[in-house]
Amino acid sequence: MGVRYSSLSLCSPTHQYHQSFRLATFTCDTKQKSNFSFYPTDKYRIFNTHYRRVSFFPITQFSICGLHSRIGNLKCGRVKEMETRQGIATKEALDLQSVDQDLVQKMVYDALVWSSLHGLVVGDRSVQRSGKVPGVGLVHAPFALLPVSFPESHFREACELAPIFNELVDRVSLDGKFLQESLSRTKKVDPFTSRLLDIHSKMLELNKKEDIRLGLHRSDYMLDEQTKSLLQIEVNTISSSFSGLSCLVSELHRSLLIHYGERLGLDSKKVPGNSAVIQFAEAMAKAWTEYNNARALVLVVVQSEEHNMYDQHWLSSLNNTHNVTTIRKTLAEIDAEGELLPDGTLLVGGQVIAVVYFRAGYAPTDYPSESEWRARLLMEQSSAVKCPSISYHLAGTKKIQQELAKPNVLERFLDNKEDIAKVRKCFAGLWSLDDSEIVSKAIENPELYVMKPQREGGGNNIYGEDVKETLLRLKKDGTDEDAAYILMQRIFPSVSLTFLMRDGICHKDHAISELGIYGAYLRIKEKVIMNEQSGYLMRTKVASSNEGGVAAGFAVLDSLYLT
Repeated sequence: MGVRYSSLSLCSPTHQYHQSFRLATFTCDTKQKSNFSFYPTDKYRIFNTHYRRVSFFPITQFSICGLHSRIGNLKCGRVKEMETRQGIATKEALDLQSVDQDLVQKMVYDALVWSSLHGLVVGDRSVQRSGKVPGVGLVHAPFALLPVSFPESHFREACELAPIFNELVDRVSLDGKFLQESLSRTKKVDPFTSRLLDIHSKMLELNKKEDIRLGLHRSDYMLDEQTKSLLQIEVNTISSSFSGLSCLVSELHRSLLIHYGERLGLDSKKVPGNSAVIQFAEAMAKAWTEYNNARALVLVVVQSEEHNMYDQHWLSSLNNTHNVTTIRKTLAEIDAEGELLPDGTLLVGGQVIAVVYFRAGYAPTDYPSESEWRARLLMEQSSAVKCPSISYHLAGTKKIQQELAKPNVLERFLDNKEDIAKVRKCFAGLWSLDDSEIVSKAIENPELYVMKPQREGGGNNIYGEDVKETLLRLKKDGTDEDAAYILMQRIFPSVSLTFLMRDGICHKDHAISELGIYGAYLRIKEKVIMNEQSGYLMRTKVASSNEGGVAAGFAVLDSLYLT
């Protein structure tokens, strides 16, 4: 992620606009009956899909009826309209300063109960084994208490781009020469990218064809306040996370607005539906069907410790509704248990694998030894459907994004002039560091640029004075290390006052948001089976933070309130 407030983080409590309160102890004067007409664990209820499960539970209030709480004071002194460094005034659709403190307390409590009942959870990093054993050390996922305002016209614009980017990724992936040449300088100075390119090169030498190509992507955007333009941050082609939890946050916000919307002046119908996990599962199930082996499994490649496992399990459990079985293995386990048959069939633990879905393998830390690299090569050589294949993975790198932004490059891959114009319109400024003119401008005004390496997962980009210092160092050294980075225009989105929930604490702060649009793509040779926009992800972070992945601890999950 990258561009001004790209990659989305909760700032330290010393931030001047930061206010918070903790949920302490709740006591009940009288015995209360459950507001549910049945127990949530009713064994006779069968939930066929994520949405049916969520919608089956009646939407109820949890915090009122004789339940008293002791909550620290929320200091709601008048917060003046903030000015960004670009002089852009903060815009707030809802004046949070005027929201009654008791109302906030009730919404916080209801939201935490709802999250617990509906699986909006992650593993608590402070609890041992919470990233390894399901059900151990659960805590609610970080989320915004209320949805963020976003123009409906720009939301539709982003949704319309999804199928175009799906097709673009597929076509770029088929041009091995373009991928190798575009990343050739990066390969010399970036060992991780070099190893990925080596695998890709081996596939080219073997003339390996991927007859079934599955892409579960996410394209991330910010709305630039000054130009009112929707600008792309990046395209994620590997491990596009939060398709499961993002749907839950949308439902949470709808539930809260059904109860409290009239008092807040907000309409629950303005929160768009989100079916990301259902559509991703459908795409994966269709790819499994096309593999044409009823005994085959879906392999989910995971990290050895994963606190975000429940987002992944939402997708895995939905695959079961398609009569598809999933197994979870680390790269090291795949190396130990994997086998490639002469006909290209991949076996893991003696079981045939139809689809390999990567939720790991996108960062150097996922490959601590040669064992992990052997596993990646083994899977790539197999006939299993890879999501993503090595070529799809490379097509989503920052350097390829920058290459595609060059004049006349999109025309190499897309035929429709309107589609080309739509894609080009959403490109922020992107440059290679061999452009001496733009490097000089970045040194002079580093606050207007972001330096981005070929990395995923948040926490990798370079901002502000660090941009200047890094560029001056690279210039002085005179090496090829500059090929490991690209420069991107820094985006300045609007800032609004927001309630941010993490670890049972509600923080009130000025925040900015980033919109991700999911896309599902399935192609069988020359036939496109599926090419759809598949839901959305909204992430919000305090405005003072540069970086931000939710799993990396920088941001909270959010949803949209269309205006």
